[in-house]
Formats: sequence, structure tokens, C-alpha cells
Amino acid sequence: MSASQKPLESVATIRHDWQLHEVEALLAMPFNDLIFQAQSVHRVYFDPNEIQVSSLLSIKTGSCSEDCGYCPQSARYDSDLTPEALMPVDAVLKAAQQAKEQGASRFCMGAAWRSPKDRDIERVVEMVQGVKALGMETCVTLGMLSDKQTQALKDGGLDYYNHNLDTSEDYYSEIITTRTYQDRLDTLDRVREAGINVCCGGIVGMGESETDRAKLLLQLSNMPKHPESVPINMLVQVEGTPLHGIEALDPIVFVRTIAVARILMPQARVRLSAGRKAMSDEMQALCFLAGANSIFYGDKLLTTDNPMTNHDQQLFERLGVRMGGSSYA
Repeated sequence: MSASQKPLESVATIRHDWQLHEVEALLAMPFNDLIFQAQSVHRVYFDPNEIQVSSLLSIKTGSCSEDCGYCPQSARYDSDLTPEALMPVDAVLKAAQQAKEQGASRFCMGAAWRSPKDRDIERVVEMVQGVKALGMETCVTLGMLSDKQTQALKDGGLDYYNHNLDTSEDYYSEIITTRTYQDRLDTLDRVREAGINVCCGGIVGMGESETDRAKLLLQLSNMPKHPESVPINMLVQVEGTPLHGIEALDPIVFVRTIAVARILMPQARVRLSAGRKAMSDEMQALCFLAGANSIFYGDKLLTTDNPMTNHDQQLFERLGVRMGGSSYA
């Protein structure tokens, strides 16, 4: 019996004990079988014609001390990015209101810090509370957190904290040297222990091997509790960063990565994140078929371009999908 012929309840089981050879086997499955299995799993837990929409705003841009090889916000690279200080709370809330009017149900705020100062957290908590008052879910990505800062965000009502692993532990040092893989895991542990939902995924197309992609997915899926949101980013190459000019990833490999993430983490929102600007409508449609059920909406993702909002609306109409956030689970 092939994997695509197994009883549905067996392929949709929630597991935290995946083995590397299993993940690699999924990534190598015949494409049609893989998509069938991923879509079958997807339908157990989610409405297959509903896409959750988030909006992402850079609330503090550039001048970051980290050396992430993909990021134009690093102070180490000449990417022509103009640094901007932490935004005023009222400006953030105005952007959140606009995002809500365009259909976003979650508002995500990103700040280019290695780790925030306590006074920064106080401002961010004000933003979180203001966005929640608009009736939206909240998410922030601020870098590494202390226990005190994590608790302050929890007390302020934060719904989600984003902290991506980026790639496999083996390949990590090829991309970042200023923060360890364990640093990232420690921050995720703090967030989870505080009772904040976890948003955690990675970036593909950074020159990693298929085994690295498998190990990233393995790390995510074997967490004691799967991330509630799993953003899968396609590298956006920015001139001036070390990864500019690297060979682009095969789009089919990206779709396979989405499908395997869906199979390994059946209840997670698998989000199409960075890189959608370079994806055709057909590629995005394949990703939705493979189990992606969330996108970032709006014309910018932090500092890189994103498809125009009206284009996304037209694509949704063509595919017969709608914006929403309900789950069968």
C-alpha cells in the first residue's frame, strides 16, 4: 500500500517522534502522491477553501547588530536600507486599522533587534493592547527575550510570538554567527512556557541541502507542542547581503516543503511568507493545494516587497477561496 492509499486517520495523526528518514522519504515522494496526502491531512483539520490573512509591519527598521546573511536590516551590510527608530504607538494602530479594513485578522509587528530593552517592551505592550482593542490577533517578533520581557508580553495580552529557526542546526552557522541555534530554541521555550502561541518556521533557498530542509522540518515537528503558525519563507535576495546572487530554489521543491510541513504538523497554520512577490499565481495555488492556509497580506513584508493586496483578492476569487480563520479541530 502506498502512502497515498493509507487510511486517512493514519496519515493525519499528530506525532512528535518523526525520524529523519521519514521526513526525507516524504520530501522524495512522487509529487502527485505527496500533494494528495498533504491535502487529505489538511481537510481533517481545516476548511480547505479558507485562508487566514495576517499583515506584517516593521515597527523598528535596520541598524541590527546581527549578521543574518539574508537580512538587509543588518548594520553590517550595505543594502541601501534607511534605518528607522521604533514607531509611535498611534502610527502603528493606524496601520493596524487599515490592515483590518483590508481583511487581515492578525497584525504582526517586527522590530530589528538582537534583543529588546525593557523600555522597548513597554512601548510594544502598548501597541499590542491597542491592536487587540481593534479586535485583531497580535503577533510580534523582537529577537531574543528575557523571562521578564516574555512575561510582560504575556501580561499585555500578546497572542503569538514569532521566532524562526531559519534552517537546520547543521547549516545554521553558514547563515548566522552572532546568535546560536540554542539561543533561538531557548527563546521559543520561554515563549511556550509563558503560554504565548508560537509562530516558528524557516527560510528555504539559502543554499541549504534537501537534508537541511528535512532537518528543519524535523526540528519543528518534534517540538513537544507544534508551533501554532509555521511560516515557510522563500529567500528574497537583496543586493548588498551575502546571499544575493545565490542559485534560486526550484519552485517544485518549495511546494514539496509546504506539503511536508502540512503532513508533519497537521493542526498548524502553514503560512506562505516572504518570497510571494516572485511566485506565480499558479505556484501559490499549488502551495494552497499542498496545505498552506495562511498568507501575509499587504504591499510590504518588513522591508521587502509583497504582492499588492488587490492582486491577492483577485487570486482568492479565481481560486474560490475566502479569508477566514476557523478550524475543524
